[in-house]
Amino acid sequence: MQEYSKYTDFLKDRQFIRWQLLPDDALNKYWQDFIKHHPESEKEIQRAITFLKNEGLNKCSLNETGRALLFDKIQTTIQKRRKVKHLRLFWYSAAAVALLLIGLTQFNSQREDAIITANKELIMGEFLNSEDIQLITSEESISFQNDIDVKLGKEGKAEIMQKNKEVQKIEIKQEQLNTLIIPYGKRSTITLADGSRVWLNSGSVLEFPVQFDRKKREIRLTSGEMYIEVTPDQNKPFFVHTSNFNVRVYGTKFNISNYTGSLQTIVLVEGSVSLKSNDPNYQKELFITPSEKAIYSENGTFNTQKVDVNQFISWKDGHLSFDKTPITEVLQQIGRYYNLSFDYEQDVNLQKRTCSGKIYLSDNLDNVMTTIGLLSSTAYSRVDNQIFITHKPL
Repeated sequence: MQEYSKYTDFLKDRQFIRWQLLPDDALNKYWQDFIKHHPESEKEIQRAITFLKNEGLNKCSLNETGRALLFDKIQTTIQKRRKVKHLRLFWYSAAAVALLLIGLTQFNSQREDAIITANKELIMGEFLNSEDIQLITSEESISFQNDIDVKLGKEGKAEIMQKNKEVQKIEIKQEQLNTLIIPYGKRSTITLADGSRVWLNSGSVLEFPVQFDRKKREIRLTSGEMYIEVTPDQNKPFFVHTSNFNVRVYGTKFNISNYTGSLQTIVLVEGSVSLKSNDPNYQKELFITPSEKAIYSENGTFNTQKVDVNQFISWKDGHLSFDKTPITEVLQQIGRYYNLSFDYEQDVNLQKRTCSGKIYLSDNLDNVMTTIGLLSSTAYSRVDNQIFITHKPL
């Protein structure tokens, strides 16, 4: 029997989706009995129902026959497209994504692609805001409460070590892409099939194959931040793709930051990489040198500057390093890591203060905020995900 601990687990259950879309006496009885025997799950079931209703069920204009036909067509189309690489969806959540299409009275593949793409970020956001790390393969979705270290081996085998040193072994189909989702406040690592090692920061989504093909190696950083040490292979070039640009690697160590709403940057630690924008008007290949940062611009070009790389890669070792960094910028990085927003308008002097030293990325947010308070002589209060910073009383 499938295990349910969070509302997102119910969104992966096709029978649950059918219950919400096409309820009948048998389904009603099944889920009523389920709730009766699992009362602890009732709250998460209601969250799942609310999520589905808010995203389209209450806007449905089809009759029951139309719903049934559309549901089956969506399911068939999704199954056919599971091998199409460019979709890169969370296939184990396909039913939940498909449900978002119910409000359509007409169905065609072009419209389907547009809506699925638009709602991919919605599903991704749900996972990023959860407490658990998710490893999604073509066969299953596995949750982990603690940071994990994934090692991909030969013939689709993977070893996953958690913080408590517990090791779990799984098999992954080679022909499918896989997705590793690191929610806010967590970090993890993955060793790819060629031995290249990737560190993933809070709020990151990485898509990767269990084995690379014969001609090239490719991964995609959908969102977030990664530091990677690439294993050299002159016969098989390595590429990292993002939504706006591609990185070609020539045996190297570098950091990519690809957070929504923030500047997209590449910092080269050693070796060599080239960058190419996805904008068809700017297809020139740009090479950067060690200790250089490239910043992607909205017009499809890159701006470069020399930097201290340690300030950009220290997060992988569990801390943030600063050297006379404005406190406002420090708060921005802390907020991005823990998915927080800061209100400090009452303290105008904060704009002029800087920070030098290290802030450790503790699981206990109070420890982090206490450190910031000592560095900036401020106090704080918290309401949900918003932090209010004020002058520290004398």
